[in-house]
Amino acid sequence: MRITVVGLGKIGLPLAVQFARSGHEVLGADINAEVVDTVNRGVEPFPGEAHLADHLAEVVGAGSLRAVTDTTAAVAQSDAVVVVVPLFVDEEARPDFRWMDDATGAIARGLQAANHTLVSYETTLPVGTTRTRWKPLLEEASGLVEGEDFHVVFSPERVLTGRVFADLRKYPKLVGGLSPAGAARAREFYESVLQFDERPDLARGNGVWDLGSAEAAEMAKLAETTYRDVNIGLANQFGRFAAANGIDVHQVIEASNSQPYSHIHRPGIAVGGHCIPVYPRLYLWNDPDATVVRAAREANAGMPSYAVGLAREALGGSLDGATVAVLGAAYRGGVKETAFSGVFPVVDAVRAAGGIPLVHDPLYTDAELAALKLDAYHLGEPADVVIVQADHVEYAHVTSADFPGLRAVVDGRRALDPTKFPDVDLVVIGRPRGQAFA
Repeated sequence: MRITVVGLGKIGLPLAVQFARSGHEVLGADINAEVVDTVNRGVEPFPGEAHLADHLAEVVGAGSLRAVTDTTAAVAQSDAVVVVVPLFVDEEARPDFRWMDDATGAIARGLQAANHTLVSYETTLPVGTTRTRWKPLLEEASGLVEGEDFHVVFSPERVLTGRVFADLRKYPKLVGGLSPAGAARAREFYESVLQFDERPDLARGNGVWDLGSAEAAEMAKLAETTYRDVNIGLANQFGRFAAANGIDVHQVIEASNSQPYSHIHRPGIAVGGHCIPVYPRLYLWNDPDATVVRAAREANAGMPSYAVGLAREALGGSLDGATVAVLGAAYRGGVKETAFSGVFPVVDAVRAAGGIPLVHDPLYTDAELAALKLDAYHLGEPADVVIVQADHVEYAHVTSADFPGLRAVVDGRRALDPTKFPDVDLVVIGRPRGQAFA
């Protein structure tokens, strides 16, 4: 097959490489000419994705993957089109479809009735979007009929950046069509471009799962991600209550999860990334009466301020003039990505409390931090307080000596070795202040 992948970001590019390594001819379409040029040199445009550098060089060198800026021309030559263009959501849970609308228009102008092209949307969407927005846009701009001249399906990406290739093998590929014929085309397509690990734990077996409709596939992605947000919100509320009542919630969670019906997540300073803070809002856009989802989102959004409040208490009730070293700009450890990172609300809360926030991250240069409007901190510089925002592995090795003048620490990720801070007030979210570490 000839396949076009629209959007060569942190999910789209690995997908394009995966399809090419499965024996197909792939065109990667992106509006960013610099990304296109970089990919065509066989060089990854962003670091941190396991095996991407080697696999990309391999398929570009073999001529099975080529990047282009003309989406319409690429689609005109293709049997299948996979769309992985970002969808943004504002604070009121309103989706901003502009980028996806533009991409859909470009795809529509390239559709050819003779090709009977399969168009698969992998970007996470509110329920109903594939049928009520993309199908009409594609039909109107192409003059063709979905289900006859081309087919549209929704098939959510279910991978994490940093481990895309492993996750593609590990998890079932969900598909939902607008017609049985489209669903059959999608199953055939994904079975030809993906390989799956054995999963004896799955009654249905690993592979391509047809969920019966685009709406079911859309909801499945929102459900699995919203579940995590709700679970984390519950853990955060447990953690705040436990700490206020002399209880170590981490011991409670370990005990609870020893029983097979309990799967409580860990509390923490923030929920970041492209997925967990965003997709519950997409769900709320369809279901504004989902009080559980809304409450969890509010609970999680309040954790950065709560953590800064713990730092203020540890310093005797005030951060006025205090230098606060925030460890971690990334939204999670080991990933160079700041989408919805907790660093931003933590820095804002420190400033609002009168402190001076400085940020350290082993993955970012001072110039990169400055571009994010963050002032850099370097180990060895004076600091009154440390707040751990991301669980980079490097932080397991820092000690109180790395922060001259240190008086208190708030570990928002349980990332530090408490034995390395013997003379400092070390507070962990979910543990009472002053409780000895086991």
